[in-house]
Amino acid sequence: MRRVLTMALLCVTLSSFSNVRLPSIISSNMVLQQQSKVKFWGAADPNEKISITTSWNNKTYEAVTTNNARWEVLIETPAAGGPFTITLKGKNTIVLNNILIGEVWVCSGQSNMEMRLGSLKDIKEEAPVAYNPNIRFFDIPKTTSLHPQDNCEGEWTICDSNTVKSFSAVGYYFGKNLNKKLNVPIGLVDASWGGTAAEVWTPDSIIYADPVLKQAASKISIPGGRPYIPGYAYNGMIAPITNYDIAGAIWYQGENNTGQAKTYAKLLPTMIDSWRNAWKKEFPFYLVQIAPYKYGLKNSGAILREAQTQVADHHPHTGMVVITDLVADTNDVHPTNKKDVGLRLANLALADTYHKEGIVYKSPSFKSLSIKGNKATIVIDHAEKGLVIKGKTATEFLIAGEDQVFYPADVTIKNNTLIVSSKEVKVPVAVRFGFRNTAVGNVFGKDGLPLAPFRTDTWEVEMK
Repeated sequence: MRRVLTMALLCVTLSSFSNVRLPSIISSNMVLQQQSKVKFWGAADPNEKISITTSWNNKTYEAVTTNNARWEVLIETPAAGGPFTITLKGKNTIVLNNILIGEVWVCSGQSNMEMRLGSLKDIKEEAPVAYNPNIRFFDIPKTTSLHPQDNCEGEWTICDSNTVKSFSAVGYYFGKNLNKKLNVPIGLVDASWGGTAAEVWTPDSIIYADPVLKQAASKISIPGGRPYIPGYAYNGMIAPITNYDIAGAIWYQGENNTGQAKTYAKLLPTMIDSWRNAWKKEFPFYLVQIAPYKYGLKNSGAILREAQTQVADHHPHTGMVVITDLVADTNDVHPTNKKDVGLRLANLALADTYHKEGIVYKSPSFKSLSIKGNKATIVIDHAEKGLVIKGKTATEFLIAGEDQVFYPADVTIKNNTLIVSSKEVKVPVAVRFGFRNTAVGNVFGKDGLPLAPFRTDTWEVEMK
């Protein structure tokens, strides 16, 4: 009797193993990228024939499993809409229900992206109105791996008063505003982990192949309960979804790279390119500039913010939002105003990716410097309506001569230019604005966005 039972269990196991199997991200309630060729993939018996039928056009796609028990097929998606069903048939049948077609975005980074809406006071206002069947969440659990994985845990859920509590606040507000302005379904995939450096989100082969990045990675601090080895979070949380077509990614990270801030201008575009290569798509990548905070080393936050600006300005299809004005306490590395962060990211995507007009999405930023006598004239870009000082005098401006000694500066505004001077500097050479770890400036464009931190010099900056 025992032998019969054992054989029966073995047969059941083999039978279930032969069934068509899908990665977790391909499931009911998912959002597929619209007007694209999206990849479906999975496992089954070698040489097993699989058919996939989509309800939006009743078209059937076919695949044959390889000798390695793998299969994949490209499926054409229509313009945004739904809900739809997708039926897969092999030795078994799988029916995926409540599928939407729309825009899919990855939300990644460290704790400021991970911060859940349920941990903020905003939840009292949002929970009663959170239900929206056209916003879907896929939250990837914290996972590491020595090698790239092809699957991760998680499930697609509908945005409601319960699921919104445990999802990224920045991601939620970003998706909510996209859904409102685009009027299409939005799928949000959260892959974030507090306290992580960008190296752990970058394939280790790339980090170790570059002497500069390898050296910087060896100096990553080892915080408790967080990965620090290059590639580990990428392998477990990003690699498994790179077959899943997306519109783009938003990124809020950098705090844990301030100790090696001078290499971040090289590290971040390297990471971005590694993701784009994995997806085989040059998707838009939008980042949040890290907030003013008392980072451990002098000027480390300022240098990292400068690196983020350089990447956003010069790396293709990359943009950045400035949040120096959204910080209530520079002793807290986790600013609680995530609503406006998400809104600014959404406005950036709406204007830059979706080409919506009439949206203010770029912070005023440094354009040029000219010197006449004892005055420095700074021309500011993205301030067509002019600039304004919120307060009696402009703060966080410094000016220096050839001796490289900086003094607090007097500032006057004329349209989109700043006239900067100091009695201590007879012949100006350089101007800095907001260039220290905890700097919170008070100059804004008249459209409401803060002037981005900048410096006009390239002098060596001390970190200690």
